Formats: sequence, structure tokens, C-alpha cells
Amino acid sequence: MASPHAARADSYRPTTLGKRGMACSSHYLASQAGIRTLQAGGHAMDAAITMAAVLGLVEPHMSGPGGDGFLMVYDAAEKKVRCLNGTGAAPTGATLEEYVLDGGIPSKGIRSASVPGIAGAWMTGHAAYGRLKLEQVFSPAFEIAEDGFPLSAKVARSLEVEAATGSPICSYPASAAIFAPAGRPLREGEICRNPDYAQTLWLLARGGSEVFYRGHFAASLLRMSDEGDGCFHGDDLSRFRAVWQDPIQVRYRDWDVFEYPPNSSGHVLLQELNIVEFFDLAAMGFLSPEAIHLMVEAKKLAFADREEYLADPDFVRVPIDWLLSKEYAGERVTRIHCERAATDVRAGVPEAHEDTTCFCVADRQGNAVVQLQSIQSAWGSGLVVDKTGVLLNNRMTYWHLDADHVDALQPGKRVRHTMNPFMVLKEGRPILIGGTPGADTQVQTNLQLITHVLDYGLTPQEAIEAPRWRHTQDGTESDYPHSCQDELILEARFPTATREVLAEFGHQIRVIGDWEATGSAQLIQFNPDTGVMSGGADPRRDSLALAW
Repeated sequence: MASPHAARADSYRPTTLGKRGMACSSHYLASQAGIRTLQAGGHAMDAAITMAAVLGLVEPHMSGPGGDGFLMVYDAAEKKVRCLNGTGAAPTGATLEEYVLDGGIPSKGIRSASVPGIAGAWMTGHAAYGRLKLEQVFSPAFEIAEDGFPLSAKVARSLEVEAATGSPICSYPASAAIFAPAGRPLREGEICRNPDYAQTLWLLARGGSEVFYRGHFAASLLRMSDEGDGCFHGDDLSRFRAVWQDPIQVRYRDWDVFEYPPNSSGHVLLQELNIVEFFDLAAMGFLSPEAIHLMVEAKKLAFADREEYLADPDFVRVPIDWLLSKEYAGERVTRIHCERAATDVRAGVPEAHEDTTCFCVADRQGNAVVQLQSIQSAWGSGLVVDKTGVLLNNRMTYWHLDADHVDALQPGKRVRHTMNPFMVLKEGRPILIGGTPGADTQVQTNLQLITHVLDYGLTPQEAIEAPRWRHTQDGTESDYPHSCQDELILEARFPTATREVLAEFGHQIRVIGDWEATGSAQLIQFNPDTGVMSGGADPRRDSLALAW
């Protein structure tokens, strides 16, 4: 192998090893903060909240308390996986008819925002598992918000691109005060400060969810909505509650794979695994065109089912048991041709009936958390809620405006989400946990990560650094208006011969840069015999895996 840390595949970074704790995230300052909380005696949940709060500062274009997300928790004492849903609903005034008359769903501004839910999930998770006081959990974020941090090259480039599109991120006063204080977007290495963010966290620490959803933040958001012809009404925030849910799972070869239930797209990954389990991927070879082809075809089938059936389970019946059954997978696999790409992919019929950030953390007691949180696309709505330092999401852009669609916009309904943290267990103990941001790329990247580790024996860092593919399928993309090119996107590091074979199979190929795939994967692998944790973080972003 030409790369310096290769064992079974190329790797330009070492896999991080540790025994007392591990923190992997898409920004080095967040990983450092997570380790700091673990070293102070914090539970994995404490560290996850620390990292979440810091990421809202140092990676502001991806997530923060103005967005939403999912937490997956492994409780070592109970040997149990739990899920915590922090996704908010469409505001009361956000009717389908209103948006159709308005010409569609805007990508920026107050009418692009839904109820933020992740702050409530932080509080609910801490109430269940926290060992440290919230003031201590938020301490690293307090310091960074007040003292400021140097903007990384990736974030600075993203801000420059966003400003060039006319986004309010550098023109709306509360946003510009943070991200363009000199009348232009902050540049690489310049200091970004957000003291109002520290004040919002301080209020959360002292007053919990109530102060966020009924107090200063809620009042500021409602005032912004009233002034900007938004859709929020008085009780849209006050009635929000984060909720605990049971995970969904399948058996993949010798492992139990846990995913997030609806309204997450987690079932798509499990369906993909159910289908590829019918094939010997290891015998086909790592990154072989045959293996890639089969995974892409499995993805197409699972996405067709998502488009037909997945929405908020409080509003529609999602046939999840049938979708995840081995019998259904056996029927779907008959629709795959091993040397021909499918062009007309439809949902099955029941027998009865980017952006985001991901991070993972584990403590010395064996507790673990995988969390995804998001403000939807880069820089969200572009609006910082006045005097809060909180950048508001643009999650409304995931809705469908076809009244007959299963995921059609409806006030009070939670939109279908692409975020999906995963955990792989064997005999009740974690073997692999992780995830990635990247909208509809997530379940495709997670399929690659899991098979890289379980089928091919790669280390977490090797699995993350491997060249990555993504398939897009017109009519199944989450972002409004849900249209795209039908194509298979490959990082340029795939061999030419692999691309040629995939093209011969009928895939429409588009090659991108060596490291340009969407997403920022994070993985922790556990050795149950030695207790050693192995962490990997994605070089495609400002990621870092740290051990204690």
C-alpha cells in the first residue's frame, strides 16, 4: 500500500486507539471538548451535548440549537439501545395551499424554517443520563463563544459561496453581526465570536427546555416570524417535546444492526443490508464494480419504498415490519440483475395493508452516543434569531407539495428526515457505531462503511477514507422540488477499469474530485475482548478522532 497507515486499504491517517473514552466529530475543537467532558467524569451523553453545543459554534453552517436531530444511545448497564427524537414539526401557518400559492418552498428566509427540536433533545438526554451539571457540560462552548475561534478554510469557503448567492447570512443584521462584522464574509483564520450564543446556552443550563421554548428564544423567533411574514404561531414552540423511541433492527450476517425508526430514513439502510446479505460481497472483492453495482441496485429499491411509504408515523401508517422482513428482501432481490442497472424502479406492495453534522462518543463504562444534528442545507435559513446567536434551520425544504404524496406538508407534522445514526451489536455489546451527514447520501455512505468493516475487515479510518460513491434518482431526492439527474457519482480514486465496467452495466457515471464526496463520516469500533476502542474521522471535513 502506498499510503502511510494502510493495513487492508489505503489510509492517510492512523486509526485512533483508546480505552477510557473516544470522541469523533467533524471538527477538532468539538472532539477536544468531548474528551474534556469525559475526563471530568461525564457520561457519554454529557460529552455528546458538549460536542453538539461546540459544533453549533465552530461548524455553524451545519448544525446548532436552531435545527433538529436524532440521538442514538447505548446504555451499558441495561445493554439496550434507545433513540431520542429531536425533530420539530411544520409551523401552524405552514399549509400546503399557502406554499403552492407562494410559488413553492423558499430555500432561505423565515418561511423556510420549521420548529427547532435539537435543544429539547439535549435537555431530555441530559435529564436521563447526565452526570455533570449543564453549566459544566456547556463550559467549552461558553469559552469558545465568548473568546471566539479561527474560522477554518472549509467553513470560510462555504460562507463566501453562501454570501455570493444572496443569502441573508451576511445581510440580515443579526446574522451579519456574527459572520460579516466588517461588512464582508469572515475569511479563513479570522476570529468568529458569538457571545449571544453563550447567553442562550447559559439560559438553557439554568432553565432547561422551558426557557428555550417558552422564554427568550421563543419570543425572539415569534417576533421575527411576525415581522417577516413567517408561519409560526404562539404555541408552535411551547408544545414541542423531544420523545424517546425504540430502535428498528435487522440481523446482518452475524451482527445486529440498529437504526433510527420513522420519521428517520433509517429503514433504508436496513433494507439495503437485507438485500446485499444475499450476496457474498467479500468474495466479489473490495471496491469491485460487481459489489458496487449490487449496493447501488439495493439502494434504488430501498429508496423507491421510502418514497412510497415513509412519513411521520403519527400521521400515516408506515409498514416497517414488512419493509424490514427477510421475506420481503428475498422478493426484492429477484429484481436485481447482476450485470445490468435498473432504470424503472418501483416500490413493493405490502402483503397486508449538507447539510448536517455527525459525531459519536463512548465513555469508559461502555455507554455510547451517536448523534446527528442539522439546520438542513448549508447555513440553514440564513437568519440568526435576534439576540440569541442561534442560526435558524431551513428544514421546510424537505416537504412535498403534492397533496397525494405520503410526505405532503401539513401543519404540526414532522417531515421525513434523512438523518440516521446506526449501531452494530453482537451478543448485546456494541461492535461498531457511527454515521455521516449528507442528506440522501447518508444511508448510501453508511452501507459502504458497514460493509467495509464487517465484510472486508477494514479499520474505521480505512473504511472512512475509501473512495466513495453516491447514486441519485430523479423523484426520490429529499430537497424540494425533489428532481435530479439519474447518475452514479464516483470519487476519482476509483480505478478507471471499475468505472468502465459500471458504465457497461448501464450506470450513468459522473466522476468528481478525489475527496469531494458528500458527507463527513465518523466511526468507533469496539474490541469486546480487550476493551479497546478504535476511532476514525473523515478527512473530507475538519474532522478529528481523539482518545482518552
